[in-house]
Amino acid sequence: MGVTVGAPPGRVWAELERIEDHVTWMADASSIRFLSDRHRGLGTTFECDTRVGPLRLTDLMEITEWEGGRSMGVRHRGVVTGEGRFTLEPGTGGSPDTLLCWEETLRFPWWMGAGLGGALARPVLARLWRGNLHRFARRVEEDRAPERPGGDLPAR
Repeated sequence: MGVTVGAPPGRVWAELERIEDHVTWMADASSIRFLSDRHRGLGTTFECDTRVGPLRLTDLMEITEWEGGRSMGVRHRGVVTGEGRFTLEPGTGGSPDTLLCWEETLRFPWWMGAGLGGALARPVLARLWRGNLHRFARRVEEDRAPERPGGDLPAR
């Protein structure tokens, strides 16, 4: 799933890479605690307190992919396992917009219904994640995110 953000890729990445701020636009993330000394880049580890309806979990997460300005991948370890990935694509035809895509594959334990639990959760989570993407886009477009150096990234 994806959203078009009315800002150039450099601006979008500057906000996305601030993992500690994900709780401001992810409705399902209530707090983040870093476990590693690093807070950016490959190998960053953190705990994320997650809530979806009545379900409360602490996700142990590790950044497994980091291509500055382009993509960020994460592995979920804990009760629910899986992988997620954000990718950024610059707008076409000189557009200052950025397409931000989010892919997520989760596996649920037997006591949460395993494959059936995942199938039942998929539409709920997809709706939640779409809302998260739209909140992120509004945050960047309304300039609520602080300016950071780096400017625009070159188009590929």
